[in-house]
Amino acid sequence: MRSLLALALLIVATVGATAQDWLPVRETSLEVAAGSPLDFSGLLPNGAIGPERRLVIANGRFAMSDSPGQPQPLLCASLAWSPASGGFPDHADADRYARQLAMHGYNVARFHFIESALMFGRSGDFDFDPEVLDRVQYLMAALKREGISWILDGMTSARGALGGYDDRWDGKGDLKGAVLLDPAGLEHWRQLQQRFLAAVNPYTGVATVADPALALIVLVNEGGLEFDSIVREGQGEGVYSAQLTAGFNTWLRQRYADSAALAAAWGGLGWGESLEDGTIGLPANRYAPSPRYRDVQRYFIETETTGTAAMSAILRDLGYRGAISNYNNWPILQASLSRRDLDAVTMNIYFDWVSGYAPGTRIEQQSSIGKGLDYIRLAASTRWLGKPFLLTEYDHLFWNRYRYEAGLAVPAYAAFQGWDGLCRHGHGPIVLRYGEDAPHKQQMLPYAIALDPVARAGETLAALLFRRGDVAPSALTVPFAIDGDAGLGDAIAAREPEDLTALMALGAIGLEEGATEATSVPAARAESSFADMVDRLLSGGAIAQQTADALARGVYRSDTGEIDAAPDRRLLTVVTPRTVAAAFDTLDGPLALGPATLRGTTTPALFALSALDGRPLADSKRILVIFATDARNSGMRFADSEAREILDFGHLPVLIRPGAVDFSLAGTGDWRIAPVGLDGVVKPLLQSGSGPIEFRLENGTPDGPTTYFVIERD
Repeated sequence: MRSLLALALLIVATVGATAQDWLPVRETSLEVAAGSPLDFSGLLPNGAIGPERRLVIANGRFAMSDSPGQPQPLLCASLAWSPASGGFPDHADADRYARQLAMHGYNVARFHFIESALMFGRSGDFDFDPEVLDRVQYLMAALKREGISWILDGMTSARGALGGYDDRWDGKGDLKGAVLLDPAGLEHWRQLQQRFLAAVNPYTGVATVADPALALIVLVNEGGLEFDSIVREGQGEGVYSAQLTAGFNTWLRQRYADSAALAAAWGGLGWGESLEDGTIGLPANRYAPSPRYRDVQRYFIETETTGTAAMSAILRDLGYRGAISNYNNWPILQASLSRRDLDAVTMNIYFDWVSGYAPGTRIEQQSSIGKGLDYIRLAASTRWLGKPFLLTEYDHLFWNRYRYEAGLAVPAYAAFQGWDGLCRHGHGPIVLRYGEDAPHKQQMLPYAIALDPVARAGETLAALLFRRGDVAPSALTVPFAIDGDAGLGDAIAAREPEDLTALMALGAIGLEEGATEATSVPAARAESSFADMVDRLLSGGAIAQQTADALARGVYRSDTGEIDAAPDRRLLTVVTPRTVAAAFDTLDGPLALGPATLRGTTTPALFALSALDGRPLADSKRILVIFATDARNSGMRFADSEAREILDFGHLPVLIRPGAVDFSLAGTGDWRIAPVGLDGVVKPLLQSGSGPIEFRLENGTPDGPTTYFVIERD
């Protein structure tokens, strides 16, 4: 009986995934047409990169060196190709790809797992594949010609440039820890920089490390000691390595006179433990509170800080002038303290994280807005005020049905917070066509945003809200005071209280050593709460009464008045002079968005109207309309009716969930509305009229489904 029930559920889930009312995408080419509504190269020009014009840090923000007083938001293209996703393109495709990135509005690209691509299939250490090296160097030159700067990982894989491994994308290996704990590991890292970065790129004529296009180096991607030990424990290698244990004992001997002093500080030692003999162990359970774990964290901070200094010195000796970052994940205070002296702070963060592609992989299938945008709040809590802050990786992952939320929430709050860069993670942010000959390009997958019309619509909106700067930065700063390492907890879970990180919705938040401003959160977090801080901010005039009134209704309103988040309704709205947008699950009545009003919808979606001519929306003559619902592959199958557990990712063509939205837009003059293909090509008119617009927009158009439309006025 149970097996029959399971079969019935599977049938229901399969039918739901492949139902005939989902609409197949008709486009094959995804190259945006020049001059089309999706060509942002004129709207967001990149400009030339050279010795006199490069990205620098000025006044705590990234800016171009020829205009240091003007912060430069970085819309980042994540380039994380592996053999499974097609690898680096040949010269002709690299030119096309770089041009397309510029047309999509990207002004920086992050190279990820470079050493893995260079070393794939190679048996000797540092034996780079010459064809791959040529392709990487040519692509760098092509990007530079398009005014696109570079972010590089000094090392991504824990295999580094060791020969004889083809599991370089699987998290296996011990080099991330060895770089910090073993002189041989640091030497391997140094040679990797010497052989790749210090080599002259024949297509630029400059060593990569000295090229003005190189803006930021993340020394080791996700290279913190605690996180690396957790990864290795998951691979069956024990809680902490012998290298960590030896280093910890050395560190303890420098701080405690003898075993008796250590036992007094910790409240006792384990049987057989001796400081003199070097047999003090790290906690067998990192999640159990203990005084021992406080010292473990202090050891990690000192070791990681020293390691950053050593790697930074290597790069400076090679002639590198750009910014340096490290430890770009792990939102706990210990990791934040290891980041406090960096040039720039970087962070990787995900919502509804996906562990892999195997059948049986599960997601939560929840709304990020419904969870209070907790992943964005976590990222915000790791920022150090006064330093550039970038998300080197983020995503609300496929196949989550609410992922349309990310295209509004992340760029809107990033601009509001005054962040510097956004890299929505994927093999690449775009593809030139559907059906490229690579295993991971045969269907939409997690971490493959280029094939996903929903993610691509979000990136289009991000170019406008974040890079163009349609969302205004907050006038309010709420520092989270830090008193050295005094705030360290005695267990791994010590991070900023979720209650307090909700302040992100009201103003800009971040860490600050010794902060004493009237708007500061006290260093002893237990002495405050969200409600306490709201009272303080209100009484001090830092927020308006309307903000407090909105909170009483369950709405978190930004101090600028441009962003409203209603978690209980799974609703987020943004209203700015040039762009209005909403991400919604349902609408329970008309929703006013400045000069526009949403009057009804048939499906959860992201909806946006954005002026492409720089005018206020109500006066604009050319308006991009974004309407993104959900998308799946043909033939997707799930083990449950809620589509939490994947059985088969299916195949192309991509299917878009049909939907309609009724909206109105104030304005005068004759108007026309037409669909825009995923390639930017404008299709035949749907309707025309005069004066205010009243229209029922359906994404299933005569030329196939789309996420884009254009309104033109005379």
